[in-house]
Amino acid sequence: MNKITIIGSGKVGATIAHSLVVSGLSSEIVLIDINQARAASEALDIEQGIYFCNPGKIYSGTYDDAVGSDIVIITSGVGRKPGQSRLELAQVNIDILKSVIPEIVPKVPNAIYVIVSNPVDVLTYVFCKCSGIPQERVIGSGNTIDTARLSAYLSEKYEIGHENVHAYVLGEHGDSSFVPWSIANISGISLDRCSEAFNVEYKLNREEAEEYVRKAGGKVIEGKGATYYAISIAVCAICRAIVDGVPTVLPVSTMMNGEYGIEEVCLSTLNIIDGNGIKSKVAIPLTEDEIEQLNKSAKALKATIASVEI
Repeated sequence: MNKITIIGSGKVGATIAHSLVVSGLSSEIVLIDINQARAASEALDIEQGIYFCNPGKIYSGTYDDAVGSDIVIITSGVGRKPGQSRLELAQVNIDILKSVIPEIVPKVPNAIYVIVSNPVDVLTYVFCKCSGIPQERVIGSGNTIDTARLSAYLSEKYEIGHENVHAYVLGEHGDSSFVPWSIANISGISLDRCSEAFNVEYKLNREEAEEYVRKAGGKVIEGKGATYYAISIAVCAICRAIVDGVPTVLPVSTMMNGEYGIEEVCLSTLNIIDGNGIKSKVAIPLTEDEIEQLNKSAKALKATIASVEI
């Protein structure tokens, strides 16, 4: 079986732990947090329901307890406040991540690291640069959640099961994200023909769909203060690809090394994930306009990276 360590037992970290237990993806889960009492209570609360799930154990601990972990999920940091952009969180969460790296990496040098804290693209870049972990074993949750939101939106509009929707959100996990509509389809049918194909009245409004995705997280935060259910499910999808070892395509944030003319920044493109981490990037046939949008996203992230201390 496998062992997963989660650093940060706030709402996101604890909900990821709960989702992992319910899904049966891990036989052993360790929660680590500077607030040890919080981590212990979250672990205990989840442990008391394991009776109804697959056999396994969950407990709180220190970095020493992370030894032997196959996956390390990092959720530590300050959460986004109502009206605050993900990028405004940058410096404070960079400093927190930099304090975590020397504690966890020497204990678990061979794990696959999944970065969830925001701004996730910037923090994934910082982890790649400061940890010494090979790039293929550093995965930012990126636009997995945005893609899920887009899929849910299109599924509802076209009155079709979400598993039939093949559309993605690329670029920054934030305001400069975009949808490569040229490759979007539902069961192989281009979205421009889906209204007729599925006999529905909805007509695709691309700008409206992208605006919905960009504002979805903020709307949840405005109503209840934080987002954690959807992102926990998205992180579990990443973990499932790693644990199962079956090559799976997901829009995660990884270091760019010249693809589409972009390098020295992390953002979301389609990647194949397997038991070793990132197997390879998918060479998506983007249009010139879409490549321009991806580069615009990269420039926005590089501007943030240049404005902070790493």
